[in-house]
Amino acid sequence: MTDQDFQLIEKTTPFQGYFRIDRYRFRHRLFAGGWSGEVTREVFERGHAVVVLPYDPERDAVVMIEQFRIGAAAAGMPMWQLEVVAGIIDEGETPEAVARREAQEEARCEILDLLPICHYLASPGGTSESIRLFCGRVDSRGLGGIHGLPEEHEDIRVEVVPFAEARARLEGGRIGNAPTLIALQWLLLNRDSLRRRWLGG
Repeated sequence: MTDQDFQLIEKTTPFQGYFRIDRYRFRHRLFAGGWSGEVTREVFERGHAVVVLPYDPERDAVVMIEQFRIGAAAAGMPMWQLEVVAGIIDEGETPEAVARREAQEEARCEILDLLPICHYLASPGGTSESIRLFCGRVDSRGLGGIHGLPEEHEDIRVEVVPFAEARARLEGGRIGNAPTLIALQWLLLNRDSLRRRWLGG
């Protein structure tokens, strides 16, 4: 199916705060033929995001962060989430620039090389948010501590995690958010080729 198989009847914005809620009235073609009845859905608008997995191929280590997440609290899950670096794309920014900026702001690390992994929808049934996932080569020596921007109320703990420990956290169910799950699973599948790419041999 294509864009021609979707008919927007009306779009309104019933809520605008830190985030935005848009309400859509629409119809779409059915697989069996014909058109659906009129459907009303709300869509959560928070912009688009970049996620970057900071990986040090020489030390075979991942830079991970931990911070409080209100969505996790609302879901009854651990409120402090183990994550990789992420941030919202501001108007006029490229995803690559966001990856480098957020790595510096959240983990005080410099991206030496940036490898695109994938571009996916966070939860297409209820939000337009898409995520561009990268792996960033870093030098993890000396990284760690507590960082983030005070004006954004960020309180981010940074740690350098050996690959084996990152894998154990993933397989032990300690990772509870999709971007980090996807990033670490990608690393499990691509670690050997990634190290050859960045270290040679």
